[in-house]
Amino acid sequence: MWSLSVAGCRRLGVVGSAAVALGGWAAGTLPERDPWGLWLPRGARAAEAGTLLAYVGLTLLVVAWWRYGRLLVLRPSAVRIRDTLATLGCWAAPLLVAPPLYSADVYSYIAQGAMVVEGHDVYAAGPSVLDPAGLGGDAAASVGGHWTDTPAPYGPVFLLVAQGITVATDGRIVPAVLGMRLVAVASLALAVWALLRLAPGGARNGALWLGALNPLLLIHVVGGMHNDGLMAALLLAAAALALRGRRWVAGSALVGLAMMVKSPAALGLLFIGVVVAREAAGPPLRRAAKALLGPGSVAAATAVAATLAGGTGFGWLRTQSVAGSIHTALSFSSDLGYALGRSMHYFSGTHPDPVKRAVQAMGLTLALALIAYLAAHVLRGLLDPVKALGLALLVLVLLSPVVQPWYLLWAVPLLAATAWRGRTARGLAVLCAAFAYVTAPDGSTPAYAFAAAAVACAVAAHRTLRPADAPAAARVPAPRRAEDHAGAALLYRPPIR
Repeated sequence: MWSLSVAGCRRLGVVGSAAVALGGWAAGTLPERDPWGLWLPRGARAAEAGTLLAYVGLTLLVVAWWRYGRLLVLRPSAVRIRDTLATLGCWAAPLLVAPPLYSADVYSYIAQGAMVVEGHDVYAAGPSVLDPAGLGGDAAASVGGHWTDTPAPYGPVFLLVAQGITVATDGRIVPAVLGMRLVAVASLALAVWALLRLAPGGARNGALWLGALNPLLLIHVVGGMHNDGLMAALLLAAAALALRGRRWVAGSALVGLAMMVKSPAALGLLFIGVVVAREAAGPPLRRAAKALLGPGSVAAATAVAATLAGGTGFGWLRTQSVAGSIHTALSFSSDLGYALGRSMHYFSGTHPDPVKRAVQAMGLTLALALIAYLAAHVLRGLLDPVKALGLALLVLVLLSPVVQPWYLLWAVPLLAATAWRGRTARGLAVLCAAFAYVTAPDGSTPAYAFAAAAVACAVAAHRTLRPADAPAAARVPAPRRAEDHAGAALLYRPPIR
């Protein structure tokens, strides 16, 4: 039944996805209040059973994904793009009607949309200002922890989307959540469109496998409805226009929209500017001016227009560090800083926080240096700009003071589009398989989740590093495979006139 075939992988993944969704009805991030009575807690035993079912389903989904990738390597001619798109639809379908999974962030989105409708300043107050019996009150009651009093770190484009959904659903919790899920599905569709245009013909199926069929994306974008999916999709589309299609004005405008969802998308402007400088005609001073002012001016104009249209003001400029107020175990710099700070506190009595902040600052400094190195390689024509942007976002994520599992999705689709069978992409596949286990269906990060992630990482790494089991006659040396250098032929283009 679970043979190494498109149909076998598809069936296995559907069973896994359905188990995740079914487990979520008992163990997902259920709202505090649901007047419809659909998403209500069913007791501790049901929650434990639902969590176990969801983890089993996730494992089946990851195995199905891994086997599908193996099929693409061993028998690429047996898999058509339409097969991969149909598989993506089948795996995503069970998650569409599930309650929120792996995160309670969607309740913040709905509550912030209600705040905009009612005229509250979302950049000065949190969802707690909403009337519990009024618009968005049910969502506000379901916002987790200290986020109840935390201002929004999101840009006005996303707040406009949240506002529209809140108005359309009258803030009712179930329709509003499903409305946000439609936004997530639309983001996935845009990402698929961009992947098919970014990846060379022979690598499109692989790009879809790593960049869209990915279980980490399915559970956190479709299941959890994180707005990182919308940001990443807009950035992908911008890359398709500006870094492949040489339409840097349209691409810069899309980066501006992506920035007004979440600010890390601004990194796209650096590589658009570098490509403009490398390919533009004229004297060096003119090229430099065009690269420095052109993409940035277009994105800034887009951001200002979106802010004025949203009517939320420019408060987003001061709330970008909101997420940094928490400690996440996936952040290497935060963990190292915390450990060093605690050690110094033990031996000398100094407060650990300054040490932690210093190490976090060093991590960001190193990230900026590596990003500058990547940009220099693009400028010299030594690195594909799409791959460089993906690597830059990956560096930013791994060295950031705050790292959530779904942040990896900022970089994965871009790298999937350029070299889905390269060493970097294989490492990303291992990380995606591991990071999918870090968060429990109810949004918590228990110790057993990290243990499961470690096991998944070890198994995935073993499967990746072991010798290929294709017949020897069918093997082709890696450097000669087009998929390993997907985009190398796109490095050199005629100058932009």
